[in-house]
Order: sequence, then C-alpha cells, then structure tokens
Amino acid sequence: MNRIKRISTELLQNHPNRFGLEFDANKKALNDLAIVRSKVFRNELAGYITSHLRKQAAQEKASMAAAAGETEEDQESEEAEE
Repeated sequence: MNRIKRISTELLQNHPNRFGLEFDANKKALNDLAIVRSKVFRNELAGYITSHLRKQAAQEKASMAAAAGETEEDQESEEAEE
C-alpha cells in the first residue's frame, strides 16, 4: 500500500467527520490535523480523500437506488397479482 493511501486511510478512520466531498475543505482539515510539509503531498492526500469519499457516496447512492428499485418491483408485482 503506498504512502498516500495508507496515511489517508488512517486519517479517515481516526477523523471521519472532519472530511467531506470538497477538496478545499479537506486541505484545510489536513492543515489542522497533521503537519504536512510539502504542498504537493498535502494536495495529493486531500485529492485521494476527496475521490475516496465521492466514490463511497456514489456506491451508497447506487445501492440505495437498487434497493428502492427492488421494493418498487415487489410492490408492482403484488398489485398485478391482486
């Protein structure tokens, strides 16, 4: 596991409420939580965290939509049987 992924995962596990879907907000949170001496490294960390959280949100949205689609299909099939 590379350094960016390892550190980002550790930060997300320890401070899940400090990060969101906005890159700039994540950069500011990183400045508050950790001492990152390199501007490029800080941006890479913030970018990885942002993309990880966006992917996670998209997966949750898709799974909720799939679950809602299944319940709608179930309701339609029950109505058709009646």
